[in-house]
Amino acid sequence: MTGLLDSAEALQWHLGQLIVRDPRLAVVAERAGSFETRRSEPGFAGLAKIICGQQLSVESAAAIWGRFERLEGALSPETYLGLSEAQVRSVGFSGGKYHTVRGIAEALVERRLDLDHLVSLPAEEAIAELCKLKGVGPWTAEIYLMFSAAHPDVFPAGDIALQRAVGWAFGLDDKPQIKNLIAMAHQWSPHRSTAALLFWRYYRAVRNKEGLLV
Repeated sequence: MTGLLDSAEALQWHLGQLIVRDPRLAVVAERAGSFETRRSEPGFAGLAKIICGQQLSVESAAAIWGRFERLEGALSPETYLGLSEAQVRSVGFSGGKYHTVRGIAEALVERRLDLDHLVSLPAEEAIAELCKLKGVGPWTAEIYLMFSAAHPDVFPAGDIALQRAVGWAFGLDDKPQIKNLIAMAHQWSPHRSTAALLFWRYYRAVRNKEGLLV
């Protein structure tokens, strides 16, 4: 077992270890039902795709990304740097997203950023490294680490669905604040990514069963 959250077998191992660490989650897992790992493309293209989708609907992000990936040179950091802002914005990227992806490309080409190495770092260190890049915030870093790098120990505490799911699971009067959820999630380390997947699945199960409006 590599420790990475990169297969169904790895997920089951991490889930078992998570429940041993916090037995309350056995009931959450029973209610949630089965769930799977989700993998996205790693490296420069995977991170650029996450940037592309920020603050957009799934449909809009997919349409823009489809045009972007057909743009010659867009998917490699070296060749992306040869594209003009006008070329990238013509497919639907905003100016801010163009510059964020350019900053990522520059960091990779100049070897200031090693995306392969990040997965070996503790979650907080890996997130801090990504957040050094202008335009990359905690959510972007966490989603990249979870789904593109298969990092096993990331919990996106700013996610509203996770906040609500944890609140429901533990009978809280309201969803926990981000700082409180970060503190709660520390007890699930080093299996926080599995905890996040579990609570996302639990959120869908409870919402669909009870018809909750979100």
